[in-house]
Amino acid sequence: MLLYLFPSLLITNKHKPWIETEYQGIVMENDNTVLLNPPLFALDKDAPLHYAGEICGFRVHNGPLGSGTVQFEAVVLDRSTGEGLVRSKEPLDCESQREHSFTIQAYDCGEGPDGVNSKKSHKATVHVRVNDVNEFSPVFVERRYEASVPEGRLFDRIVRVEALDADCSPQYSQICFYDIITPNVPFAIDNDGNIKNTEPLDSKQQHVHTFWVTAFDCGKNRAQADAQVSITVKPSCKPGWIGWTKRVEYTPGSGSVPLFPSLHLETCEETVWNIQATVELQTGHIGKGCDRDSYSDRSVRRLCGAVRGEVDLLPPPSPAANWTSALPTLPSSDSSLVFSFNGSNHVAVVPDSVVSALSGDHFTLQLWMRRGGANIQPATTQTRGSRKEEEIIVCSTMKNDDSYSHYSLSVHGCRLSLFYWPDVSAARPVKFLWKLEQVCDSEWHHLSLSVQFPSVTLYVDGVTFDPALIHDNGAIPNPAPRQRMFIGACWVKYVGGYHGLLSGVTVRPGSVEPHSVVECLYACREGLDFGDLETLGSGMKVHVNPSQSVLVLEGDDIESFNRAVQQVTYRNSLRFATPGVRPLKLTTSLRCFNEESCLTLKQLEGYLVVLQPDAPQISLSGVGPHLARPAPEFEGSQGVPLFPELRIVCSLSHAVNTAAQGMEGGALMSDAVAHTLDGCEVQPLGEELNPEKEELMVDMDVVRERGLEIINTTAYIAITGAESISVYEDILRSIRYRLAKGSARFERRFRLSCSEMNGRYTSNELTLEVNFLHSMDSLYHPSHLLASEQFLHPSHHAGELSGHTLPNPHRNSVVPGAATVIIMVCVGFLVVMVILGVFRIRSIHRRGESTRGGAKEGSGQWDDSALTIIVNPMESYESRMGISADTEGEGEEDEEAVETPDDASDDQRIIIKKEGRDGGARRY
Repeated sequence: MLLYLFPSLLITNKHKPWIETEYQGIVMENDNTVLLNPPLFALDKDAPLHYAGEICGFRVHNGPLGSGTVQFEAVVLDRSTGEGLVRSKEPLDCESQREHSFTIQAYDCGEGPDGVNSKKSHKATVHVRVNDVNEFSPVFVERRYEASVPEGRLFDRIVRVEALDADCSPQYSQICFYDIITPNVPFAIDNDGNIKNTEPLDSKQQHVHTFWVTAFDCGKNRAQADAQVSITVKPSCKPGWIGWTKRVEYTPGSGSVPLFPSLHLETCEETVWNIQATVELQTGHIGKGCDRDSYSDRSVRRLCGAVRGEVDLLPPPSPAANWTSALPTLPSSDSSLVFSFNGSNHVAVVPDSVVSALSGDHFTLQLWMRRGGANIQPATTQTRGSRKEEEIIVCSTMKNDDSYSHYSLSVHGCRLSLFYWPDVSAARPVKFLWKLEQVCDSEWHHLSLSVQFPSVTLYVDGVTFDPALIHDNGAIPNPAPRQRMFIGACWVKYVGGYHGLLSGVTVRPGSVEPHSVVECLYACREGLDFGDLETLGSGMKVHVNPSQSVLVLEGDDIESFNRAVQQVTYRNSLRFATPGVRPLKLTTSLRCFNEESCLTLKQLEGYLVVLQPDAPQISLSGVGPHLARPAPEFEGSQGVPLFPELRIVCSLSHAVNTAAQGMEGGALMSDAVAHTLDGCEVQPLGEELNPEKEELMVDMDVVRERGLEIINTTAYIAITGAESISVYEDILRSIRYRLAKGSARFERRFRLSCSEMNGRYTSNELTLEVNFLHSMDSLYHPSHLLASEQFLHPSHHAGELSGHTLPNPHRNSVVPGAATVIIMVCVGFLVVMVILGVFRIRSIHRRGESTRGGAKEGSGQWDDSALTIIVNPMESYESRMGISADTEGEGEEDEEAVETPDDASDDQRIIIKKEGRDGGARRY
């Protein structure tokens, strides 16, 4: 009624609550109450009206991060004043999320207790920052730190340690300071973790310093675990190579092995921008070029498959090749002759008979050359231009059908020239010129000149060089129109004499030598190599010369360069490497940004030792020791083969694996390997062969077909040349021994031996004793008696004549009269033994007839027409005993007079003929 009478007294909610538009809040990690700035108060202009002027609550809405309503809530502390409180629903983690944002809105209580017509304020933004609590301790990034420094210097920083803290705030996440907890160490550490030395270090006093450090954050939490620091003190830095080994050993068969596995360059922090290292392996003292210690030049040509038909212009002096006899020679490890030329009177004039086979404008000229005298060392190179005159190596004029051609090969300073005149009467001469360092370095070099006019190809150590064509308009020595060839000079008073060494000078007329053959002739199976080119770093370069004796590395990065140097290898693919010492050198040049203070490294010298390889065992078998044949077989036109069943086996001994140690045969076993022999020799022992009475014959067609060389003299027969074992077996099996009619003797001994690898490895010596079997008629023949006298010694008594072998070590001390008496006594003794044998057989025959009884009288007569008595001469090899005097006992009737072996061959029997009573020939 009162409200009806006074309508102005009705309660109405006219105004919305009011709050600030933005709040900043802070909450600790270990608390959930948010402290806001400004404080949270909601005001309503309807106050002090009940309900309408009061604040009933706050509502929290999602903020920009969408996490406000989940983690925070707002409550009213006083409805009349509108004071509120913001708090988190869950514990907050600063490390996971440090700041939160959301909106908040206040609403009043409306017009009554039921909240009818309540009004809401605007939305205010609340920013809450979670304050960090120092809950984490520092942790070191590494548990151990290592560094190395040279001695005698103070460093601002040697190594830096580092620790991290997981707290989110700068106050607690930052490391405020580090500390060295090991006492009495000459090191200090700053707040950033940098460690330096406080005094100069001495590697001799203490090589390694080890100590412990710890870290503290700004909340004074110490590190969970301390870190260990190890500092190595190096001796004072000296620029150069570290890890150089002066002696390097190589075991044959190891393939490629690194020469410098631990070598590295120390520049002492000097900045370089180019490094070049040259590795030199000196093998020239072993032989000419590569692999010349294993095979001779001629053998290497055969192994490389060179076309046959070359003519040796400097052959070994012999009656057939005497134009080199006046030239001085030097020893060579490859068994080939090295001829010395002094530039004046040392000249070889090739006979016309040899030059006639070299006509034509297609030919290949090959030679080994070394400029200078025999006493010039390789390290002493000639001064360029010091020798002004031209030195002629080969000068030749040859007849070609109706014309003459002329050429000369010469050297002039560091130039090689070929002067070629295809027709001395019409055509114009042409000079081919090459500028070569190899001509004047006083080293051995292999030259191969293939002329197929007008094309000329030069190979030096297997590498091709292109010439420059020059028409020579100057003074030309007019060659006489006749055929001739000089080595070491030309024919005009021996002008332009060559000064140096030559070897293996050959010319092959016809088609030129293939390039593959020329490369093979100089191919090296021993030298320097590089391990893996794919591992080279950027900017690295590698170069190896054709003889593989010099390897050059170039780069700009020290680390890449050190890795490359460690991959330089020594390679030796020879089955039986030549043992010995190979000098080794390493020369280094550096280029720095500051050229004035750039480092200079001295040359390093060492040596490579190739150990002795396992020697191959060359075994000759299947022959002898005795060869007995009837004398007429040796007197035939074909003679008798000496080694028909010869077998040659090459093997190599080596250690077996552990599984085979218990096997029978010990710790060595033999495996057959492929070999190439280079020579065999058959030599008569004692006297040399008498060319009028005996000879050794060889199938020359087989020898020539295989390209081998043979020397057949009365003292020996030698077959040389690199060839397979099977070929040598075939040739040796074809060697026959022949005697002239009536020249048969009682024995002759021969010795056979073979070798390989240029004579380095030899076989066993196989001795064969040849025995000649004589018939009784031949023994009675006066010519045979006289022939036998020269093989008998007076010390042999008659009992030694029971066999056919009469060894005589003193063939020069012969007494013909005594020998004749001995032979006659022996023959007479044999006749007596035959008569006794006949008498004994007759006695046995008669006793057999008396026991049988009833025998006819005519059957008692003995028919000896078919009786043959066999005497085995081979028994003399086993016993060397003659017929003793005990066999002369006539009373022992039960012994047989003659014993005939059942397995005796026809060649081992002697047929003795005796005249019967009726005048016919009867056999006993």
